[in-house]
Amino acid sequence: MIRELAEYERALGSAVATEEMLQEALFGPAPAVFAHMAVDDATGETVGFALWFLTFSTWLGRHGIYLEDLYVRPDRRGGGHGRALLAELARIAVARGYQRVEWQVLDWNEPSIGFYKSLGAFPQDEWTVYRLTGDALTSLGMSQ
Repeated sequence: MIRELAEYERALGSAVATEEMLQEALFGPAPAVFAHMAVDDATGETVGFALWFLTFSTWLGRHGIYLEDLYVRPDRRGGGHGRALLAELARIAVARGYQRVEWQVLDWNEPSIGFYKSLGAFPQDEWTVYRLTGDALTSLGMSQ
């Protein structure tokens, strides 16, 4: 499903995670990422997933949840699976006293944007995402 998501997001070549890498991240000695699966009750088929990790707000002094990926197979969308996954993350956040659940969405992904807004989510237009990767990351990391 990760490859399906990468293809949907027009970035299939960027999806290089292996099964072993995911196994270690999710089930290794110190997991720092978590996943929930959406399963169709009638068929038992896995139809979607949410992959997330904890964040922390220095202003609020509380943790939050960062939703790295939410994916429901196209032929299963509209069946409540995405909503159920987000509702579970919201339930976890409320139960643990976390203050937010946040994520990014591609600007062109109007179906998802509409879905998120229907749940009461709103964009953070005043923030711009920056990323340090590749040679720039290595160069900076080796500069000390």
